[in-house]
Amino acid sequence: MKTETDLRVNKPTVTEASKISRTTIILTHLARNHIWLFLIFTIICFSLASPYFFTINNLSNVATQAAFIGIIAIGMTLVMINGEIDLSVGAILALSSALAIGLQTHIGVWPAVICALGAGAILGLLNGILTVMSGMHSFVVTLGGFIGIRGIVFIYTDESALMVEDFSYTEYPEIYLGPLSITALIFLALVFFFQWMLASTRHGREAYAVGDNAEAAHVAGINVKKHKTINFVLCGLMAAIAGVLLSMRLGTAEPNAGKIWELWAIIAVVLGGTRMQGGYGSIWKTLGGILTLSLIQNGLRLLNTPNYIELMVMGTVLILALILDKTLVEEKTG
Repeated sequence: MKTETDLRVNKPTVTEASKISRTTIILTHLARNHIWLFLIFTIICFSLASPYFFTINNLSNVATQAAFIGIIAIGMTLVMINGEIDLSVGAILALSSALAIGLQTHIGVWPAVICALGAGAILGLLNGILTVMSGMHSFVVTLGGFIGIRGIVFIYTDESALMVEDFSYTEYPEIYLGPLSITALIFLALVFFFQWMLASTRHGREAYAVGDNAEAAHVAGINVKKHKTINFVLCGLMAAIAGVLLSMRLGTAEPNAGKIWELWAIIAVVLGGTRMQGGYGSIWKTLGGILTLSLIQNGLRLLNTPNYIELMVMGTVLILALILDKTLVEEKTG
């Protein structure tokens, strides 16, 4: 028979319980912000491997390169929070890039840019309407969009690169504020704006509810179709912005521009912790995902890694991202 003294000895003290609780909170916080740990680990590894990695010039270049897919990833995050996906973003980027350059000789530089952005938004609207009205999953709808839009690009460009005639158009990407290019600054501005939108506006809050449980959201009076359509429009617009910025930087519009970029955008979004089933994610963590992905690619190239090794590494990152997505789903349902 245990004595009162034994019971007191075996009972955890308030201090011990407090330590356990504090440890649990810390571990939970680290798990939810895993992408920043992964980012720091990536920086440390490549900094030790190459003396050229952790330099202002290289990191500035990475920020600019990351911006193009990063802007696409912002739109992809919005759509995936709704539990949908958009496979047409790479093709929309290519079409917007082609329109931004191809229309300049007919209507001028800035009207051409506006038309390119409008085309992206309209195609996003079309994706949204077809998805919510047909009842088909967005994977099928946007896969069709991916094929059809890419075909339009080949027809419009006659399967050859379009060259800019007004070279002042290519001077804008050369504007820098400190070590950051105007392209990187636009990307960061969009990150902060859309993170604010998700956290502080009615549309943002209800977008999470739609992704978490569309039927329950509908019963609660939320217009599910409207929110999904809005996010598809924004996704198309983000792809168009990336396309215009890319055309400014290169001075050309390639019919194959943005090829498989939708895949890299999805990897970055999932790596940042957004669930493919919807209802959870943030633009802020997508930023971490795209920076990590870009730094890995940059570090491997600085080490003169063969292309097949780079593809294997990126494939491994994709698998890790999918495992992470599965883990997040299990935590949510568990």
